[in-house]
Amino acid sequence: MAKDVKPTRKNLMEIEDRIELSERGHGTLEKKRDGLIMEFMDILDKAQDVRGDLAQDYEDAQKKINMARAMEGDVAVRGAAAALQEHPEITTESKNIMGVVVPQIESSRVSKSLDQRGYGIMGTSARIDEAAEAYEDLLESIILAAEVETAMKKMLREIETTKRRVNALEFKLLPDLYESQEYIEQKLEEQEREETFRLKKIKEKKEQAEKEEREAEEEAEDEVAPEDEGGDTAEPDMEQSTAGGVPGGD
Repeated sequence: MAKDVKPTRKNLMEIEDRIELSERGHGTLEKKRDGLIMEFMDILDKAQDVRGDLAQDYEDAQKKINMARAMEGDVAVRGAAAALQEHPEITTESKNIMGVVVPQIESSRVSKSLDQRGYGIMGTSARIDEAAEAYEDLLESIILAAEVETAMKKMLREIETTKRRVNALEFKLLPDLYESQEYIEQKLEEQEREETFRLKKIKEKKEQAEKEEREAEEEAEDEVAPEDEGGDTAEPDMEQSTAGGVPGGD
């Protein structure tokens, strides 16, 4: 990925912005993951208790229904079950746990009194009443277990999704961005060194040219100076010869 990026300062700034954003996202996802795990552990503890209660309620219900069948007969038990008039009602709502929507199940008309079960009190025995009560408790445990198990599965699925995102940022995206950042910085440093070296060479050539120009000017001045000196000495000689000739004429 690094070599696919052009080593420009604009791209470097964009990558630095992406790194900053990715690091913030990584930190947020880590906090979310840790919070989800804590919530999941609480739900898991509750689920274990619910499972234990469910298993116990199921065992008790089976024992009591078997006892009622043995004592009252299958026909009496089935007749009491068929006499039920009001069936349980279940409503579902939702609640948000760390961004995860989990179901909240509310039940009504599950546990009933003797006169609400529909069968005649005189035509049944305490064995059937105990079996009916045991199955009401079992149904409440099943509803609670369904709520907890569904919440646990959704939490676990969200934890796995969040962990994958954290790992993708930590082990894929961020390393690639760091690599691209380092690659661009190295290329820019190389370009800067090359530019500095080029400017240094230009400066050296300019200085060399100026030096050669100065030397040429000095040589030219040295050549002109002797000619000027020779011209100055010739004039006094002429004056002297003239001065010497005048006395001779006298």
